[in-house]
Amino acid sequence: MSNESMVKSLGRALQILDFLRKRKVGCGVTEISKELGFNKTSVYRMLSTFVQYGYVEQETETDRYKLGYKVLELSSSLLDSIDLRAEAKPFLKELEQLTNEVIHLVVYDRGEVVYIEKLEGNETLRMHSKVGTRAPMHCTSVGKAILAYLPRKEVEKAFDEYPFEPHTPFTITDKESLYQQLDKIKEKGYALDLEENELGINCIAVPIFDHTSNVIAAFSISGPKMRMTEERLSKLENKVMSIGKQISKRLGYSE
Repeated sequence: MSNESMVKSLGRALQILDFLRKRKVGCGVTEISKELGFNKTSVYRMLSTFVQYGYVEQETETDRYKLGYKVLELSSSLLDSIDLRAEAKPFLKELEQLTNEVIHLVVYDRGEVVYIEKLEGNETLRMHSKVGTRAPMHCTSVGKAILAYLPRKEVEKAFDEYPFEPHTPFTITDKESLYQQLDKIKEKGYALDLEENELGINCIAVPIFDHTSNVIAAFSISGPKMRMTEERLSKLENKVMSIGKQISKRLGYSE
């Protein structure tokens, strides 16, 4: 078999696997052959090989084929090796180059956010944030972006003894007001911090989801109010949400 034929056969085999991925109840040789336009004999041979190595299983009662547990092993190995910072960094660099503003990446931990990445941008901006430090949830865009997608019971439990300390005159300091804002954030898909954590600083943030569809992190763009105006924040909405979806997808998330 020539190299070209081998590549073509491999491509067809992968198409079959992808087809089975979308058919949770399984399907037969004839259906696969018809849908993909492949020769039935070739489809059968490929499926038999996949069955031999555990990537596909055949139901004894119906003779239908579906993905095998070997695929799950591969998925688990991939998920175990995923590094959030490494996966997010290229996308965050893109945002940094686009905006020249400070980019933060945070994770949620015990009622607070922890900064795990900070890109400084090219514009002059002094902020208190440092990699490894913690920040409150109620007055940061990243914190609110995460809170909006956590189970409400978990949020309520976290807020039982939560100190709604005012960091600026614009900080939300009561639960009900925050809950209302979280509902709006979930509707829109992004969160804002309009001088709520630091005076003169505006931020926009979106959540990041993992392969289980749970929110695990968030990232933000931060800049001075004079640059991060309402008009500019509005223009950045679609871009940050698109980047958030791309990072989540890299972590195994599927809408």
